[in-house]
Amino acid sequence: MTTTTDFDAVVIGAGNAGLTAAATLQRAGVRTLLVERHNIPGGCATSFRRGRFEFETALHQLSGVGTEGQQYTLRSLFDKLGVADSLEFVQEHDLYRAVVPGQYDVTLPADWAGAVDALELAFPGNRTRVEQFFALVREVTYWYTAALRKTPAADIDPVFFHQALRPLKDVLDDHFDDPGLKSVLGAYWPYIGQPPSRLAFHEMALMLYGYIEFKPWHIRGGSQAMSSALLDSFSAAGGQVRFNTAVEAILTERGRAVGVRFDDGQEVSARDVVSNTSLPVTYAMLGDDAVPTAVRDDLATRRVGVSAFALHMGLDGTPADLGFTTSTTFVGVDLDDDRTYASWRSLEPARNICVSSYDVAPIGFAPSGASHVSLLTLQYGEVWEKVPPAEYARTKFAYAETLLDLAEKAIPGIRDAIEEVDVATPLTVARYLGHPGGAIYGYDQDRTESWLFRDSERETHVPGLHLAGSWAGPGGFQPTLEAGHRVARRLLRTKAA
Repeated sequence: MTTTTDFDAVVIGAGNAGLTAAATLQRAGVRTLLVERHNIPGGCATSFRRGRFEFETALHQLSGVGTEGQQYTLRSLFDKLGVADSLEFVQEHDLYRAVVPGQYDVTLPADWAGAVDALELAFPGNRTRVEQFFALVREVTYWYTAALRKTPAADIDPVFFHQALRPLKDVLDDHFDDPGLKSVLGAYWPYIGQPPSRLAFHEMALMLYGYIEFKPWHIRGGSQAMSSALLDSFSAAGGQVRFNTAVEAILTERGRAVGVRFDDGQEVSARDVVSNTSLPVTYAMLGDDAVPTAVRDDLATRRVGVSAFALHMGLDGTPADLGFTTSTTFVGVDLDDDRTYASWRSLEPARNICVSSYDVAPIGFAPSGASHVSLLTLQYGEVWEKVPPAEYARTKFAYAETLLDLAEKAIPGIRDAIEEVDVATPLTVARYLGHPGGAIYGYDQDRTESWLFRDSERETHVPGLHLAGSWAGPGGFQPTLEAGHRVARRLLRTKAA
C-alpha cells in the first residue's frame, strides 16, 4: 500500500546543485522535499575517515569565493542562503606549482602581476606576451558573462565571437613559441577534462579569471562542512529530507512531471521536480513512453565524460617536512597533452596527476605533525568496467603505484611517509554518485557542450521537470553550486508570473 504526501517541490539528489536548489526554494516559502540515496549530503562534496585522518573526497580548489564586497561570488551566494557566517574559508595564495621533470618547475601566484613575474622568470623574454594573453583572458571572460546576461549580440565585442570557441591550443600558439610556457598556462585543463586541442578557450579563460581574480579557496572542515551547512539552512527553513532513499520513477500526467515514486513504493506528489542526478538516469526515471523525442535525439549525440582515480593519503610529517610549498601541484610526464588524454582510456601508467596538500593552508583534517594529501588522475570508467572482479584489487593498487611514482618526481620520499591510504577508482565514484561511468563532470565538456549550442538546464521538454547540475551545464564545484540556485530562482519566477 502506498501513501501520498504533497509538496510544492521535490529535489532529487543532495549534491551541490541539489542542496542550493532545495535551500533556495524552501527559504522562499516553497514546501520542498530533498531526497538522497546516500546517508549524508554532498555528493562529491563530502569527506570520510580512515584511522586518525579525515579525507576530503573531491574538492581540490574552490573557485569564485572572492573577498568581502566582491559581487557575483560564491561568498554572496552563501550569504543569501544563510550559511556564510557558519563557513570559514581558507585561502590558497598560489594557483599551482606545475612540474614536468627536465622541462620546468614553476609556481604561479594567484595574482595577475605575480603570475606575469613568475612566468617571465621561468621563461625570459615573454612578459609582454603573457600580459597580452591575460588581457585576452579578462576580455573574453567579461563578454562571456555579458552574453550569459542576455546582452544583445550587436553590443558584444567581436573579440568574443572570434576567440571564445577556438581551441585553447590555438590561442596559446598565437601568443607563445615556448612549449613549456604554453604547458604551464594550460595546466588547469584536467579540471575540465579536455586537452587544450579540444578545450574551448572561453572555458580556460573563465577558470583562470575565477582563480586569479577571486583566488583559490578551501573550507575549514572540508566540503562536507559546506554541504552540512546548506542542509542545516534548508532544514531550519522547514524543509524535509529523506536519506537512504532512491527515487525509482518520476511520475507524469499528460506529459507533465507531478511527483516521484521511491524504491519502497511510496509516491509523493509535487508541482515541480528538480533533478540533481545525471540526465540518463533522470530521463530513465520517466519511463520510455514519457521521454520526448527531442530529448532522445539530444542525448544520442552526447558522450559520457571522464571519471577519476584518486589516492587519499595520511602522511606522517608536516608539509614542510615533506617538501610541499603549495597546496596544489600538477605533475606531468611530458608536454604531450593529447597523449595524456588518450591514456585515460587505458591502464598504462598515469601521465599527469594533481597533488593536493590540504595542510599547507590547513583545513583541519590532519592530526598535529601529519598531513592529508590526495593524488588524482582522470580516467574513463569503461577502462575499469572491463577489469575482471578477481583482478580488481590487484589492478587498483598496481595502478595507484604509478601515481606515487609520478608524485615522487615532485615530492621525493612521499611514499615512505604514508601512514593511511584509501584508493578510489571510477567504479568507486560510480557507486557513490550513481553517475554512468562514474563521470565527475557530466558529459564530455568539449565545445559542443557549450551553452551556445545546448541549454539542457532550460530545455527539459517536460513541464514541471527541472535539471540542475553538471549534466545539464558545466561541471565543477562553483558551476554546480551556482546552477542549483539559478534553477531554483527561475522556478520561483515562473511561479510568480
